[in-house]
Amino acid sequence: MNKLQQRFNPQVNQIAVSLIRQFDERVSSIPNILRLTLGEPDFNTPEAVKAAGIEAIEQNFSHYTGMAGLPEVREAACAFIKKKYQLEYDWQTEAIVTVGGTEAISAALLSILEPGDKVLLPSPVYPGYAPVITLANAEMVNMDTSHDGFVLTPELLESTLKGHGEAVKAVVLNYPSNPTGVTYSREEVKALADVLKKYNVFVISDEIYSELIYDGTHTSIAEFIPEQTILINGLSKSHAMTGWRIGFIFAPQELTKEIIKVHQYLVTAASTISQKAAYVALTTSIDEGQKVKQEYKVRRDFVYNKMTEMGFEVAKPSGAFYIFAKIPANKEQDSMAFCVDVAEKVQLAVIPGIAFGQAGEGYIRISYAASSEQLEEAMKRLANYMESTIA
Repeated sequence: MNKLQQRFNPQVNQIAVSLIRQFDERVSSIPNILRLTLGEPDFNTPEAVKAAGIEAIEQNFSHYTGMAGLPEVREAACAFIKKKYQLEYDWQTEAIVTVGGTEAISAALLSILEPGDKVLLPSPVYPGYAPVITLANAEMVNMDTSHDGFVLTPELLESTLKGHGEAVKAVVLNYPSNPTGVTYSREEVKALADVLKKYNVFVISDEIYSELIYDGTHTSIAEFIPEQTILINGLSKSHAMTGWRIGFIFAPQELTKEIIKVHQYLVTAASTISQKAAYVALTTSIDEGQKVKQEYKVRRDFVYNKMTEMGFEVAKPSGAFYIFAKIPANKEQDSMAFCVDVAEKVQLAVIPGIAFGQAGEGYIRISYAASSEQLEEAMKRLANYMESTIA
């Protein structure tokens, strides 16, 4: 390590590129590899949304917007979540357009965290939160849900809050969940809210998959505890717009007026062209998520049935587009070793559960955001592997 490297923020040494990306890059050079690794919709952005982006370029919308985003986009975003989830936010003071959900997470966490703070997260968990918490010199506390069908219970939440006391600054929720696809019923959300309202903590609720629920409807925790909630959503998953990088933060004015300071210095503002496309996604193309989720449901059922036949134990997902499966006891239980072996022997790439924390060890995550033909071939390859290998 040279002298300049020694002068980096020491917290940077505590984080790394996520294991999801590391593993994906590791196996991508294998000939004929079939990758079910990333949370990337395989559908294309709706034609009307693409046309709006093209028109924005042609009309030279290539300058900055205000920090919070275009007024019409914020107004449309607030109308969207009012129609979909019965949530009331003032578009002028309580909504921020962000550079995807990832920047929304960073802006929210960096706005509230101080050294020594603790952040509670249900685990297994999407690996995008922990590095930001670490950079803020705060501490992540995992709540292991693997014994409860990957659902955070009010009892576990309450005992963890009590156990860590005043050091707890925030609780992060993500539902439907990445990596499990599990979501919460209205009654379960209210039960968590009843616990959280007793504590002076922020609730960062990442609901990016809210439009991809197969049975029932999505209930936001912001409905019950709006004064505590920093709500994160976006268009990446519902409208297949990952590369457009449009997310949203909704929160009471006293919270957004602080978060927007961090947002400004992280990114200035979201892409103007992307925001013009987002307006169409939020208005005339508002129900695109409803169209694609039926196809995702068919794919879920196919992969779930095939994997359970192979001996995997799976909590059947009720949203998003992931299967989180427990590796059968007669196979290698080190999830990284298992996934590397699968990739090398049958050219199938799936993500090791350890990428989502210790509670994910012994599991694998499969993204079924892929064509039916790809999924059929993937299940054939996985079945061949399971039949031909012994731990």
